[in-house]
Amino acid sequence: MIEGDGRHSGATEVSRNSRWKIQSHRDLLVWQKAMDLTVLVYRMTQRFPNTETYRLVSQMTRSAASVPANIAEGHARGTKRDYSHLLSIAKGSLMETETYVMLSERLNYVEQPDVRAVLALITEISKMITAIRGKLTEKL
Repeated sequence: MIEGDGRHSGATEVSRNSRWKIQSHRDLLVWQKAMDLTVLVYRMTQRFPNTETYRLVSQMTRSAASVPANIAEGHARGTKRDYSHLLSIAKGSLMETETYVMLSERLNYVEQPDVRAVLALITEISKMITAIRGKLTEKL
């Protein structure tokens, strides 16, 4: 993001004391954490029964990968309204992923400590998305 170009900033993810400029979605802490979540979900689903390959595994990995993808797409768009909309879609995919993780626990496909770690990351990402959307929409 070039400063002063009238587009959205995304600086809410960067430390207030930082002089680091957001130049790409890759610089966004929320995108980085969403990528971490996606990797965790992919690793988690590797232990699922083969019968779940085209069922729960497919749904979980798709929804998890959609989170950073929508954050990146939104950041690349030219308006705050577009960015906010795609963040909303990312949040929906995040909640979908949360649901599949909780279902996986109920089906005894994953251990509770793994679930806790993933759910904590989901909560953190959710709060970040909500904060960014709040900053974007207050200026619309």
